[in-house]
Amino acid sequence: MYTKREKWWGYAFIAPQMIGMIVFSLLPLIFALGISFMHWDGFGERTFIGFENYIQQFQDSNFTTALRNTTVYSLMVIPGGIAAALLSALALNKVKGKDFYRMFFFMPVVTSSVSIAVIWMWLLNGDFGLINQLLAMVGIDGPNWLTDRNLVLPSIAMLSIWWGLGTNMVIFLAGLQGISRSYYEAADIDGATAWQKFRHITFPLLSPTTFFVAIMTVIASFQVFDQAYVMTQGGPGKASYTLVLHIFDEAFTRNSFGTSTASAMILFVIILTFTLIQFTVSRKWVHYEDGGR
Repeated sequence: MYTKREKWWGYAFIAPQMIGMIVFSLLPLIFALGISFMHWDGFGERTFIGFENYIQQFQDSNFTTALRNTTVYSLMVIPGGIAAALLSALALNKVKGKDFYRMFFFMPVVTSSVSIAVIWMWLLNGDFGLINQLLAMVGIDGPNWLTDRNLVLPSIAMLSIWWGLGTNMVIFLAGLQGISRSYYEAADIDGATAWQKFRHITFPLLSPTTFFVAIMTVIASFQVFDQAYVMTQGGPGKASYTLVLHIFDEAFTRNSFGTSTASAMILFVIILTFTLIQFTVSRKWVHYEDGGR
């Protein structure tokens, strides 16, 4: 039982975080929700127009194209990023000098997104890019990665998977190192194979970590912006035009903050829906070592 003085100390410690969340997250969210029901160019008078901005967005070909591109991009990045990070973590878990490799893989994460995008623009250049030069050495004529409508989204997805690999791999490594060795020793005594140990020990006990990585990857994939903005500006022909890029264009190119915030609210609902679905489905496949859910 806490005394009144101890409770006030507790409130005092969480106050900075709560104030920051209210000022920088909750209030802007409420303000954006209100603007989404108004016609506003960012400077003049705001006019309430109900759901017109939402209806207009669903009738806007740019919005539907951006939504489709973002969905396709997410379908490539989410499973690809999680699988690559898990395999990398499994490969490095028992390797000597894994701290060095961990730092090596984590370096792109601490590099600015613009720098990463510019480097990959050079790597993927169809005329003199390093990747096409390497392909030419084995007799393969490399494509125009960023100007081909069919390849531009997979190219950006490849960059994003590589860029996010370090963060997810470190999280998986922490999860792997939290699994007790006694489970594997018991499996060795029973003669279990490496695959059986992974299927019946590693994967179930790593499921809380996988669940966390999946949620963060889904949120990040639907919010892709930097890569598309710097590398292609949404082109060629809207082939890499993403939802956040559309929100940016509506607000700062077309000066339509009403439709921009309406798109942002739709994106918020999409991410919230996927997150709630993940939490619901997780009850069937996420296992905690203490039996809790």
